[in-house]
Amino acid sequence: MTDKIQELIDKRAQLWNAAKTFLDERTDKDGKLSAEDAATYDKMEADVVAYGKDIERLERQRRLEAELAKPATDAIVNAPVGDDTAKQELKTGRASDEYKKAMLDAIRTDFRHVSNVMSEGVAADGGYLVPDEWDRRLIESIEEQNIMRRFGTNITTSGLHKINIAGTKPAAAWIDEGDSINFSDATFSQISLDAHKLLVAVKVTNELLSDNAFGLESYILTQFAQAIANAEEDAFLNGPLSTPSGSAGKPKGLFTTAAAQPTATAETAGNIETNNISADDIVSLVYSLKRPYRRRAVFIMNDSVIASIRKLKDENKLYMWQPSYQADEPDRLLGYPVYTSTYAPAIAPGAAVIAFGDMSYYNIGDRGTRTIQELRELYAGNDMTGYVMKERVDGVLVLPEAVRVLKIAS
Repeated sequence: MTDKIQELIDKRAQLWNAAKTFLDERTDKDGKLSAEDAATYDKMEADVVAYGKDIERLERQRRLEAELAKPATDAIVNAPVGDDTAKQELKTGRASDEYKKAMLDAIRTDFRHVSNVMSEGVAADGGYLVPDEWDRRLIESIEEQNIMRRFGTNITTSGLHKINIAGTKPAAAWIDEGDSINFSDATFSQISLDAHKLLVAVKVTNELLSDNAFGLESYILTQFAQAIANAEEDAFLNGPLSTPSGSAGKPKGLFTTAAAQPTATAETAGNIETNNISADDIVSLVYSLKRPYRRRAVFIMNDSVIASIRKLKDENKLYMWQPSYQADEPDRLLGYPVYTSTYAPAIAPGAAVIAFGDMSYYNIGDRGTRTIQELRELYAGNDMTGYVMKERVDGVLVLPEAVRVLKIAS
């Protein structure tokens, strides 16, 4: 039945494209059709609608057959036809449609005259918590662009989050009969996920705010998501720069943390003057990582590094690089997926330019939810309104041995 449904969907799409082409070709310079052509187009349009009804009918039939095919002891759980209350769950608080609408109205008009429904969404440190749906859509957009959000372990916390790390583990020992048993100490350490503040500001002209036809919500979410994704990925990969106060101020970077470990670096790559990384360097990097971590390992590197290794061959003169011919599938190097980031380090003397390992050991901690604030007076002279979104986030590679890096020779 699935094939039949897909066949109807394809036929409907073809007929609709044909109808649009017919309309474009037969319309005169005044935008009119002849009576005969109008009747033909109406027939084509009616057939498109009929295909849609047939598809819906087969979809309902398929769902019902799937329910009836279950064992007799299983309850039929599909909602009764026409029961609107069963189709939609009542949402409350920041998840409600009223809260979302009130937030959008406040953005378009003035946060000083917000609806009462938004009173429950006031953050402790000012601003209004974004609606649940906005927060999810923002996360989805960030993950689409941010490879560390995709591969790291995301944790949502309301306070300081401590992660327990096993230090020394008990070891087995052979003993003779009657000998005493030696007990070894198991030690543990802790890594804390803090909350570093990340702010994003967007300015919007008041003309756009008053234009209801403008997709304001999507525009603001897109701008926030792009800026946050870029700032996060840079921090998650490279970590903080030195600041005058000595405070890190941002998450710990994957490359910097892995490179700081005494045994974290594979063979250093060759001649920096020719940007040369040998095949042996890549092989050494892969097998410097412990076997359990290689099961889920991926490469992360800059595009400029890929340009230096695309021509590498193994001992059989076969290219190590395996391009992907399937949509949404990554290229591979020595059988492992390769992902690129603009913020991964470029080739430079002494730089760690390739990270290889199980990136799930990079933990990302989101403190609470995001908030949005209005800056109306600041840009009043330009007839614009500013909006600031704030998040508090931290990131750390909790198990440095799970990631190895390849350094360019100094």
